[in-house]
Amino acid sequence: MSQPSPGPQQIPVVVLAGFLGSGKTTLLNHLLHRSGGTRIGAVVNDFGAIEIDAMAVAGALGDSTVSLGNGCLCCAVDASELDVYLERLARPSTGIDVIVIEASGLAEPQELVRMVLASEHPGIVYGGLVEVVDAAEFDDTRAKHPEIDRHLALADLVVVNKLDRAADGEHVLAVVRELTDRAAVVPAIYGRIDPEFLFECRPSEERIGQLSFDDLDHHHEPGEDHERHEDHSGHLHTGYDSLSFTSEVALDPRRLIAFLDTRPEGLYRIKGYVDFGPYDVRNRYAVHAVGRFLRFYPEPWGPADTRLTQLVLIGSGIDASALGKELEGCKSDAPHADEQGMWGVLRYVRDPEEAAFEEA
Repeated sequence: MSQPSPGPQQIPVVVLAGFLGSGKTTLLNHLLHRSGGTRIGAVVNDFGAIEIDAMAVAGALGDSTVSLGNGCLCCAVDASELDVYLERLARPSTGIDVIVIEASGLAEPQELVRMVLASEHPGIVYGGLVEVVDAAEFDDTRAKHPEIDRHLALADLVVVNKLDRAADGEHVLAVVRELTDRAAVVPAIYGRIDPEFLFECRPSEERIGQLSFDDLDHHHEPGEDHERHEDHSGHLHTGYDSLSFTSEVALDPRRLIAFLDTRPEGLYRIKGYVDFGPYDVRNRYAVHAVGRFLRFYPEPWGPADTRLTQLVLIGSGIDASALGKELEGCKSDAPHADEQGMWGVLRYVRDPEEAAFEEA
């Protein structure tokens, strides 16, 4: 059976924020080591905090890193300047699959998100705001920096880090969940979260001609500390829940938008393709949702494509069975479509930057 052919791929740009000492660099290094065959490009403020030598190998002599040592990114550059850095990382020759912007500990997350959304580069797409919280210092940090409450309300994913050092980790998790707006809240130690929350990991075997961090870990020299090279993938302190949904019956656009507008707390990512049947017989719609951000991309059906809806949902603590039933309820076998049925979908096609970030 023929599957829909993939359309033009856009590189997700993930904003990684959090106050000084929360563990952003530790988390980024963990992602670099556990990305499988996925190649990560990084925009960082403090280059020295990252394992430069290892990144240079994995990133083909360092072409996967942009270093900014001149203060907070949100203050040091504007959207057009950020586009210059993103263009460098998004060149096809780099082979980069995802870009992570590690913000300064004093950066303003909302401004960084707006800069990414304002980008005019056609090869990138907003990949979400990840806020890292130091569980051990959470109460003191809120007292000194009350703006953290606003930052958490903006986040798409919150990583509550250093739980092993917190006097009352459950209290911190409960407060963070109260402060977020439907964001997935993930507990972690040493920044170890599953990379699938942020991007689709490619098998290491798919990477040809370049070393990955997995290669560095698994091909250590004799006599080195084997415990240091142990695979910690099974030691992640949180998992993720996922749901795969396939339908040969077209979906009703109104019902799907109602589902997306009320998607539950913890549902972080939605990706795939939607067949709206008689509402648009010429196009399938690629869907990309991360946190509250939502975007649709119409793509022409190929003559050999089997018309299917194929979606993957990823989150933390989601009820996959209930979500599956809700999606089943979005099916429609109506032979005709009314002219207003697609208005909700087209709102996220025509002006995705403003509509998705402000209204979703």
